[in-house]
Amino acid sequence: MEEFKGIFASRTVWGGLLALLAGLAGLFGYTVTAEDTATLTELLASVGSAVGGIVAIYGRIRASKRIG
Repeated sequence: MEEFKGIFASRTVWGGLLALLAGLAGLFGYTVTAEDTATLTELLASVGSAVGGIVAIYGRIRASKRIG
């Protein structure tokens, strides 16, 4: 693997974080199914992509130098 991506672009990282949160929720009596975790992973990946796009556009608007 020669290509890189940001840590939050990884679905594995999002899935791991959600598994951790699901485990913590279980300590307080909440139940999170594997289906819920999969749905939340997809949702968070989509939100992360949208936020990344917004930040990129904002950064280009606020930039002080031209692209060239």
